[in-house]
Amino acid sequence: MYKGRSQSKFEQHREHIGRGVRGHNAVDFFNVLTGPQLLELTEAYLPEHRERLYPPTVALSMFIQQSLAEDGSCQRAVNGWAAQRAAEGLSPQSVRTGAYCRARQRLPVEMVTALTRETGRLLCGEANTGWRWRGRTVKLVDGTGISMPDTPDNQARYPQPSSQAPGVGFPLARLVGVICLSTGAVVDAAIGPFAGKGHSEHGLVRELVSAFDAGEVMLADALYCSYWLIATLQSAGVDVLFEQHGSRYTDFRRGRRLGTRDHVVTWSKPAQRPAWMTCAQYAAYPDALSVREVKGEKRVLVSTLLNPREVRKKDLLALYAQRWHVELDFRNIKTTLGMDVLRCLTPQMVEKELWVNLLAYNLIRLLMAQAAQEAGLHPRELSFKHTVQIWTQWLLLRCGRGQEWQRNTLFQLIAQVRVGQRPGRLEPRARKRRPKSYPWLKVPRTLARQQIRELGYLPNG
Repeated sequence: MYKGRSQSKFEQHREHIGRGVRGHNAVDFFNVLTGPQLLELTEAYLPEHRERLYPPTVALSMFIQQSLAEDGSCQRAVNGWAAQRAAEGLSPQSVRTGAYCRARQRLPVEMVTALTRETGRLLCGEANTGWRWRGRTVKLVDGTGISMPDTPDNQARYPQPSSQAPGVGFPLARLVGVICLSTGAVVDAAIGPFAGKGHSEHGLVRELVSAFDAGEVMLADALYCSYWLIATLQSAGVDVLFEQHGSRYTDFRRGRRLGTRDHVVTWSKPAQRPAWMTCAQYAAYPDALSVREVKGEKRVLVSTLLNPREVRKKDLLALYAQRWHVELDFRNIKTTLGMDVLRCLTPQMVEKELWVNLLAYNLIRLLMAQAAQEAGLHPRELSFKHTVQIWTQWLLLRCGRGQEWQRNTLFQLIAQVRVGQRPGRLEPRARKRRPKSYPWLKVPRTLARQQIRELGYLPNG
């Protein structure tokens, strides 16, 4: 997977798709996106276009670079493109952002989502056997909130929390992602409003069941430990390992004892049908489930891995301890890539920006998987932030042009920094001082402007 072999037909297609990207460092992203496994997918979704300043391949690559840059503004992306063209002796171009923004709007969101899912699928499906858990693929599931600019369109699609006064809060979306434990790649994701019927994490995860194949394991926290989800996954041949939900009491005196605080019990189907479920769907669920419950130091775990000879209690406890990786992965996506606050002003572009960020994240994970394979390491041992820094500088300096990136050198640099193993480390999520001295805005911005015009200052400031 990681080292594609050249083919004559492949090169012909690539030349067709790559028209217009020569002379731009976006070609490095283009090379990744048109690998043998992704070529047909990329080509299938490319829109019909004239010879433009920003053809689709360049627009997508620049969009990806925005996700990786500290200053991810459109103006910076356009300035970089214009400066590069000028340095290469090409005719000067306008540095206005209008043409580039229109090029981004023309990119099909279906293209970005398909590329994100396919890169995640390839990274997860073709990971080294030694990177997997007991030879099996484990996928992490978790959710997070994403904010965006306060525009009427964004508010209509992703309403702000009801606890905030109108005009003061920000539109908020909920993202639930499926992440491969072995490589850290995003396999799939579902997006919806943060609140409202059918848009809870349970509602979104039901859209992601197809991201799991028979023989795989879902690893998630107590929020996902429901009878309905376990039964759905079990019918598809997927095992689960969840923390026990706080609403359920575990009595280890019941059931079939497997060891100390380790037993198999039967869960009866809830008598009350959820609002989202039809009567026919309710009747199709089994009347009972056999699940395994084990007690660790601080929590009870629930699993469908019932055989203690194949999977011991300590194996389950050790596997659940790795669930923390999904928290780190979301931190990398939201903090390192800056997806915590999106920039686009319309719901359509918000969705596209979100998927571009996930695609950029997967491309960095691809580089990390390649570097880990070359160095004989596990991808989880490498630093995501370090890889982003090395890669962006590599593009900036245009290292290895015409030499297939000087791959070995790049991978060696990436593999030099490893994530430290610091068990028991605690870090309070608090700051000693605010980043800015400005007070919180407690009234709509239009009203605040009016008050300043009338009074010369903001009363609540």
